[in-house]
Amino acid sequence: MTGSNRIVVTFGTFDVFHIGHLNILKRARLHGDTLIVGVSSDRLNIEKKDRAPVYPETERMEIVRQIKAVSDVFLEDSLELKGEYLRQFNADALVMGDDWEGKFDHFKEICDVIYLPRTEGISTTQTITKIKKYD
Repeated sequence: MTGSNRIVVTFGTFDVFHIGHLNILKRARLHGDTLIVGVSSDRLNIEKKDRAPVYPETERMEIVRQIKAVSDVFLEDSLELKGEYLRQFNADALVMGDDWEGKFDHFKEICDVIYLPRTEGISTTQTITKIKKYD
């Protein structure tokens, strides 16, 4: 599915980085030549999930930046600016996990919108809950 200089954008918090995060980034990269990742700011994470992330935004951005499939990383500070981010980076495709299925279809006027299956049996919330049990 790759094309010449095809730019793919995805978004996420990427807190307590796990195999599900790695899988979606690797699979997103298969849809283009360049993968740009918006990492949710600490403030945005608190708004979305009603809790602060375990790791601060600077550390989460650096972890994602070091993934081989990732070309560039930026700080996502607002859910309302997703369309602006897609335009800013000249996105050919937006890739999101299928837990967001249908929620970003309105961006199809800007770029392709692709929903990928999540990795079964893993989530940040599950991981944090598991860690707390050992505490």
